[in-house]
Amino acid sequence: MANKQTILVIEDEKNIGNYIDTILNSNEYKVLRAMNGRTGLSLCTSHHPEVILLDLGLPDLDGMEVLQQIRGFSSVPIIVISARTQEKEKVEALDGGADDYITKPFGAEELLARIRTALRHRLQTGQSQTQDLIYSKDGLVIDFERRLVMLQGNSIHLTQIEYKLVSLLAQNAGRVLTYDFILKEIWGPYADTDNQILRVNMANIRRKLEANPAEPHYIFTEIGVGYRMLE
Repeated sequence: MANKQTILVIEDEKNIGNYIDTILNSNEYKVLRAMNGRTGLSLCTSHHPEVILLDLGLPDLDGMEVLQQIRGFSSVPIIVISARTQEKEKVEALDGGADDYITKPFGAEELLARIRTALRHRLQTGQSQTQDLIYSKDGLVIDFERRLVMLQGNSIHLTQIEYKLVSLLAQNAGRVLTYDFILKEIWGPYADTDNQILRVNMANIRRKLEANPAEPHYIFTEIGVGYRMLE
């Protein structure tokens, strides 16, 4: 079963937000909405979206400040959506860490094309250590591009968080990823340092992937350190 890619929309204009929401939902994206910068930052750190659509004219924080704060802890693709049309402002946003810039008003096809491009770039960056877009080992197949997980030919349903955990480990197969690194990558820099949420999700993943969760074959625990995926 495919996992929907999450798009965080930080936009205070309700009509535009609803317009974007309709476009994304009809194209099988999961949408998170934020009406101001602080809520957007909170959702970014707690949900770890694949792409962020960011308006610059927010009621509490300037969009550039939100952009800078996100770039302080994440490389998630950010597409600025703004009514500001001056070239200087576009350059400032791109130099400040934005991946793309769309000027209002915009059409559905343009928005979707920009998102697809951002997702491709994110995938290529995430796959920088391997030429493959698929992890395949001993009957476990993870198709990063299609976001599918198969075990012995059967589709495995994972929650959004579970998929992100498995994908992160698979993209770094053979490497030990520390608890802190995983927590920050999946739940953001302000994640509780208590590993309980990670252990619970990992236990759920093992029940779905391992023939015997007590003796894992795919995801190994490095006691006191972190987890490692079968290389």
